[in-house]
Amino acid sequence: MEKTFFMIKPDGVQRGLMGQILRRIERRGFRIEQLQMIRPSRELLDSHYQHLRGKVFYPSLLDYMMSGPLLIGILSGSDVIASWRTMMGETNPKDALPGTIRGDFAQAPEANAPMMNCVHGSDSLDSARREIELWFGGATEDSN
Repeated sequence: MEKTFFMIKPDGVQRGLMGQILRRIERRGFRIEQLQMIRPSRELLDSHYQHLRGKVFYPSLLDYMMSGPLLIGILSGSDVIASWRTMMGETNPKDALPGTIRGDFAQAPEANAPMMNCVHGSDSLDSARREIELWFGGATEDSN
């Protein structure tokens, strides 16, 4: 059974969208293996977003991600990585189709504001393994 890391970001938590997002996950038939609400450290976020370091928006991304608690978890199911990414919709809310989480709930950013797109999901099996290890410290079984 494939596993992936997912996150409901601060805007999703603050706006009370956790229940609606989790309901969509369960309706799709995915199993929620683990679930935890946390306030991440800057070091944890630096590790998670290491591929974005040096980008002009990086400082505002970190500020946004530290602005409130996150709900993190591990999903399992058949083809869960690709399916969860489809359910989330395009990264930029203005490009996300209605019916996707970002299309229905995310807000397009104002100029020079961080993109608040409600959710995150690993983009590959390797990313899922790395992110599960990073956020849950290896307390889970192998990610595939």
